[in-house]
Amino acid sequence: MREFSADYLRDTRRGMWDDREALSDLELGSRERILDVGCGTGELARVLAEESPGEVVGCDADRDLLAVAAGRDDTDQPGVPVVAGDALRLPLCEDAVDLAVCQALLINLPEPAHAVREFRRVSSDLVAAIEPDNSAVSVESTVERESDLSARARRAYLSGVETDVTLGGEGTREAFREVGLSDVRTRRYVHARTTEPPYAERDLRSARRKASGAGLADDRATLLDGDLSAGEYDDLRTDWREMGRTVIEQMRAGEYRRAEVVPFYVTVGSV
Repeated sequence: MREFSADYLRDTRRGMWDDREALSDLELGSRERILDVGCGTGELARVLAEESPGEVVGCDADRDLLAVAAGRDDTDQPGVPVVAGDALRLPLCEDAVDLAVCQALLINLPEPAHAVREFRRVSSDLVAAIEPDNSAVSVESTVERESDLSARARRAYLSGVETDVTLGGEGTREAFREVGLSDVRTRRYVHARTTEPPYAERDLRSARRKASGAGLADDRATLLDGDLSAGEYDDLRTDWREMGRTVIEQMRAGEYRRAEVVPFYVTVGSV
């Protein structure tokens, strides 16, 4: 299971649910108790709590992330009730909730169906999973080389990562049907993460990481397990750092703009 920092989860999920229509198949208005599995810092759980009259509980194995989800940190974000637990061994009895849902969790598990089976066990009515297809991510940038370099790094990462981060809708539906869920259906949702003036601190931090090559360094083992040789990785990191320096130059001039488009698939199935 991959691990993520609170800052990473906040940055990648900010503004994701501006369009609540994508969650319509979860029938949130009629829910009495919802479990958000792998809730992380609670971004989805807070949206579920806003849209549902019922109780929303977040579950995650990382207690530091749970503290953020519960509102026990320095931010002014509202908290939700939380419980520590493994997605493969949920600390709930059968039929404890009427909706078990996760966001970008199954792509990080070697056997997604094992988790979905647990979701089915604890839910009396509906199971849902919101999973991206990371092979279909696109990047547009005012820095000429950023789009090509991002695609190059992504291809290498996809070939080296141990789990199916391209799961999307098709792979999720397969896992749902494998565990006996019925009436399985999927809604496609596109999330665009944009960077533009005035730049937030997270944007500046991201630019510095590009210029230092820190982001690629974090994924070095995975990239080398893929289709990159050590020499090709070094060349990619050199190009990446040069691109990052150009990003910083454009930011100083107030000219840098970037849009990353990620397709997500909201899949639901009945118990």
